[in-house]
Amino acid sequence: MQKKLNIKKGDTVMVIAGENKGQEGRILEVIRKNDRVIVEGVNLVSRHTKPNAANPQGGIVKKEASIHISNVMLVDPGTGKPTRVGRKLNETSNKLVRYAKKSGEEIK
Repeated sequence: MQKKLNIKKGDTVMVIAGENKGQEGRILEVIRKNDRVIVEGVNLVSRHTKPNAANPQGGIVKKEASIHISNVMLVDPGTGKPTRVGRKLNETSNKLVRYAKKSGEEIK
């Protein structure tokens, strides 16, 4: 059984540790197997590419590399600051929803 993650694709997160600390971005991909995420515009690495149909010139391409999920924190939709994530039952729809611990606001 896979463990529950507090972060999903499309969430806005802030990097809280490492070389890119303080940067914000949207999650492009969650790699559950390794507990890693790829964040848009964060942890850019240079990739040397051969010429192909998509890139006929080839050359050096900047690309996002994955970072560990423990090094990112969800950004509170209300305050814009990093927050922890909790889960609670929504009274109206009777579904389990994520909420920001700092503001108590529900995360869509």
